[in-house]
Amino acid sequence: MPNPLRRALVIACASATVLIANAAQADIRVGIDVSTTGPAASIGIPSKNTVLMWPQTLGGQKAHYIVLDDATDPSAAVRNVRKLISEEKVDVIVGPNITATALASLDAIREGETPMVTLAASATIVEPQSDPKRRWVFKMPQNDSHMATVLTEYMSNHGVKSVGFIGFNDAYGESWWREFSRLADVRKIKVVANERFSRADTSVTGQVLKLMAAHPDAILIAGAGTPAVLPQKTLGERGYKGKVYQTHGIASWEFLRMGGKDVEGTLFPTGPVVVARQLPDGHPVKKVALSFVNQYEGKYGPDTVTQFAGDAWGAWQLLDDASRRALKTGAQPGTPAFRHALRDALENTNNLTVPNGVLNLSAKDHQGFDQRSRVMGIIRNGKFAYAPDQ
Repeated sequence: MPNPLRRALVIACASATVLIANAAQADIRVGIDVSTTGPAASIGIPSKNTVLMWPQTLGGQKAHYIVLDDATDPSAAVRNVRKLISEEKVDVIVGPNITATALASLDAIREGETPMVTLAASATIVEPQSDPKRRWVFKMPQNDSHMATVLTEYMSNHGVKSVGFIGFNDAYGESWWREFSRLADVRKIKVVANERFSRADTSVTGQVLKLMAAHPDAILIAGAGTPAVLPQKTLGERGYKGKVYQTHGIASWEFLRMGGKDVEGTLFPTGPVVVARQLPDGHPVKKVALSFVNQYEGKYGPDTVTQFAGDAWGAWQLLDDASRRALKTGAQPGTPAFRHALRDALENTNNLTVPNGVLNLSAKDHQGFDQRSRVMGIIRNGKFAYAPDQ
C-alpha cells in the first residue's frame, strides 16, 4: 500500500478513535427548575440545597447541572423549561416544585421529547398516562391519594366524625379536595365546610369564620409551604380549639418558624425522611432516609432536612439508576436517542429505595410509591415528630 494512502488511513482511524472517545465522555446534562423565590421558596430552597449536594456523576458518567429559579410563576417555569431544552440541550429536567408550574410545563416537555422528574405533588401531573404529554413526566412526591389514605385512617381511628376543609384555590388544593372528600366518605367522616384561599392571600378571616360556624371536630388545611400558616394562625386568633390537620406540603422548617406556637400539635401525613430518626428500626426506608438526613444536616445544620430535600435526593438516585441502564443501550448523552432511552429506563425502575419510599415505576404508574412512602407526623415542641399511633 502506498505510504500516503497508509498515512491517510492511520490519520482517519486515529480521528475516528478520538471522536468515539469524546462521544463516550459526553456529560449528561440536567436542567433543574425550582422556586427559590416567591411563595413556594420554602419548598424550592431545600430542593436547591440538595441539588448542590448531588454527586458529579450519573450512572458513572460525568454530569453537568444547570439550575434556574422560576419565582413560583408558571409562565417563568415554562420559559425556563424551554430554555433548558432548546438552549442548554439538557437530557432531562428535574422540577418544578409546585403543581401549577409543573402542569404548565407539560407541553414544552412533550414538544422537546425530554424526560422530566418533577418535585411537585399532585397526581394530575402524571395522570392519565393515556395522555401523550404525560408520557415524558415522572414524579417524586407521593400522590395525594397516598397521603389522604393515611390521614383519613388516622382521623377515623381518633374519633373524628366531621371535618372542615380549606385548601389552596389551585391544582394542589383541588387535588387534595378530590382525594380527601372521597376517602372521608368511605370512612364515614362528614365534610361540613369547603373553603379556598390563595397562596398570596394576607387574610382568610371570612373563610375561617365559615369553617368555625360549621362546628367541625377537626379542620384540614390543604396548603403547602409557608402560605399554609395563615389559616392556622387565624383559627388560633379566632379561638378555635379543635384539632388541626395539614398536608405533607408543610414539612419545611420555614413553616415551623413562621407558625411558632400557633402550629404546635398539628397532625400531618409525611414522607419517612422528615421523621427518619424516630422511625422504628424495622421500617423499610429508615436506613436510606437516615443516611440522607445525616448527610444533609451535616452540611446545613441540625433540624434542617425537609420532605422536599428528600425528594430532590431521590430524584438524583432515580436518575443515577436510570442513566446507568440507558447508557448500556449505547445511546450517547446529548442525543434524542439517549433522551428516549432515559425515559424508557425511568419507566422501568424497580425496587429503588429513596428517602421517601420505594419506587416501582411502570408504563401505568409514573410515581411508583406504595404504603411504605408515608407515615403520620405531629409538630411537637417546635419540631416535626413521628406520630406512631396509626
